[in-house]
Amino acid sequence: MLFFQKIVRNEVIYTTLLSWFIAQTLKVIITLIIEKKVNLYRFVGSGGMPSSHSSLVMGLSTAIGLKHGWDSTLYAISIAFALIVMYDASGVRRAVGKQAIILNKMIQDRQNHRPIGDKRLKELIGHTPVEVFAGAILGIFIANMVI
Repeated sequence: MLFFQKIVRNEVIYTTLLSWFIAQTLKVIITLIIEKKVNLYRFVGSGGMPSSHSSLVMGLSTAIGLKHGWDSTLYAISIAFALIVMYDASGVRRAVGKQAIILNKMIQDRQNHRPIGDKRLKELIGHTPVEVFAGAILGIFIANMVI
């Protein structure tokens, strides 16, 4: 039981999860405002504004920096991890999303000539740089409010 008590009281874990939760909740709210409909899938889905990946890793890094010092090895590791995740979110995953759009168009074009049974690929996979930046700022803000 002591293990679980320590986990529950860990401010860094709390900040990290809260950063993710708020980013995912904002996706649902932003989708509601823009599309005028509730889409709860946005709470668990990837892609969109703000990047919950960026919010999570920057919340983690900022919390570690505030708690253990900006010159600590833990902060260095966490910021390196955050930069890799954010690069992936806006680079590699974004490219995969663009490829999905093209493949879906090809499937649709083919279906117009003869039916095929392929499913559409998920297109909202990665993030724009603005979505990544917004997620990072959100994570930094939440960490500063919690720690």
